[in-house]
Amino acid sequence: MATPSHPRKWQSVDVFHRPMRWSGVLETFTLDQLRALIAVIEEGSFSAAARKLHRVQSAISTSMANLETQLGIPLWDRSTKVARLTDQGQAVLTAARKICTEVDALRKLAAGMVLGLEAQVSLCVDILFPVTALVDLCERFRAEFPSVDLRVDTQTMTGVSARVIEGSATIGVASPMGVTAGLERKVLTTIQMVPVVGPDHPLSRRGGSIPTVALRDHIQLVLSELHGEGHPDQAVLSSRTWRVRDLHTKHALVRAGLGWGNLPEHLVRDDLAARRLVKISVEAWGEDEHKLYLSAVYRGDVTFGPAHRWLLDQLEHLCLRDAHPAVAMAPAAPARRGGRTSRRRTR
Repeated sequence: MATPSHPRKWQSVDVFHRPMRWSGVLETFTLDQLRALIAVIEEGSFSAAARKLHRVQSAISTSMANLETQLGIPLWDRSTKVARLTDQGQAVLTAARKICTEVDALRKLAAGMVLGLEAQVSLCVDILFPVTALVDLCERFRAEFPSVDLRVDTQTMTGVSARVIEGSATIGVASPMGVTAGLERKVLTTIQMVPVVGPDHPLSRRGGSIPTVALRDHIQLVLSELHGEGHPDQAVLSSRTWRVRDLHTKHALVRAGLGWGNLPEHLVRDDLAARRLVKISVEAWGEDEHKLYLSAVYRGDVTFGPAHRWLLDQLEHLCLRDAHPAVAMAPAAPARRGGRTSRRRTR
């Protein structure tokens, strides 16, 4: 490391033999000095930093000299004409950037809370909810509200409403079997359930509508809640049923040819195109009989802040996009940031 051109400056603070003074010195440097240090490096010189910060160059030079004195270490290598950081200066720069980033985040958090921004948003979705839409929702939420924590839970049928009622989720997305009386409801989109089998399953070779009598001896895979809980099984036609609680397990078992069952069209769309699954026609059901509505559900006695209002707007847009890709949708308008609005106004 080069010897500084003003050695007496470094002798003014003895960091090894005067610990009490060192402790006090650390409390005297300012955010203004740290931001000036960052500006000098980012702009390339003291003069350029002064122009960016709308200050005279002498003020920046004085600020850097004071910071060196207060920290008790040489920040600048003065053996060259262009300002260059020492190894110690590089370490201080890294710490300064971290400090300034955290301070800026704190200021944004406080400013958002003044406008009613929530500290946390909790969401519980039914397992029928399109996963791609959920991932995109989380990515957009992080970009829009970087200081707000997001909790995401996935449940089956009545489990969604139960989470909302008990307060562990602020907003739920539920299928009709999962909507509980007493909750506010906003319809988001429809989910078309499709009866499918694996390509090697005996039912895949039957043409036309399959009568119920022909289905009874084949295993039907049924999405179900625990025995004695929630909603009873739906659309059971076979005398032999295998019950599962996880949609993706059901999907895998149907693809393996172990049975037949209803699955969301958005989940099996690629499988049908690639012939990994085959759609069958069931005589007992109409074409749209198993079109389900996904609805946002929430308690009417809780106030929505900006993040919750934004979340509701995005849920509707992303559900429609993934459940009905042929429908051309314009991007959802961002919710107005600021103020506190009752959930009832979102209906």
